[in-house]
Amino acid sequence: MAGTSSGGEEAVSPGPIAFEDAVLVTRFRQGDMQAFGALVAKYQDRIFTMVLRMCPNRAEAEELAQEAFLRAMERIDQFRGQSRFYTWLFRIAANLTLSHRRRAGRVKFRSMDLLDESGGSQAANLADEAAGRHVVRPDEAAMALETRHRVLGAMDELDDEFRIVLVLRDIEEMDYDQIAQVLDLPAGTVKSRLHRARCALKEKLADLVGEA
Repeated sequence: MAGTSSGGEEAVSPGPIAFEDAVLVTRFRQGDMQAFGALVAKYQDRIFTMVLRMCPNRAEAEELAQEAFLRAMERIDQFRGQSRFYTWLFRIAANLTLSHRRRAGRVKFRSMDLLDESGGSQAANLADEAAGRHVVRPDEAAMALETRHRVLGAMDELDDEFRIVLVLRDIEEMDYDQIAQVLDLPAGTVKSRLHRARCALKEKLADLVGEA
């Protein structure tokens, strides 16, 4: 892929945020633990959200997010600064989460933790489209809750390779090149998988969208 080094990191021009991360990484390498703490504080919510969307068990998601930061700390010397730090960090977290799901086997969506988190995601947008109106009555509220549950359940039925691109694009709002770096895939493959994921999601929810 153009702009990618032999080590798989994306060559980018550091903006203000990337420059700040680079300074914090340098300080941490020099023994400043508070610098790494600042990186954790900066990205912990985004990492946790991504992991939780892939692994809806909140306790497991918390453990995986913590493990991602621990591995980043242990492997900081492997970060060469040719990509943005958060891209490198997301790659660690994504790999951990996908490996966890492969080991544990696919599980059905059981958690209700996400039902009140719209987050601007594709799932929430489809749920709103299917609901089709503002909820005011108790029966309408119950129907909207069921709709959201159906949408999130349909997301969990997607194969992980499609679900992860949906999460990174529609929840984390990464661009195609960033997702390609996180997943170590060509940008064209990312676009293809995202299209297939959205089509599969709409197909699974065809009855809901048709009723809107």
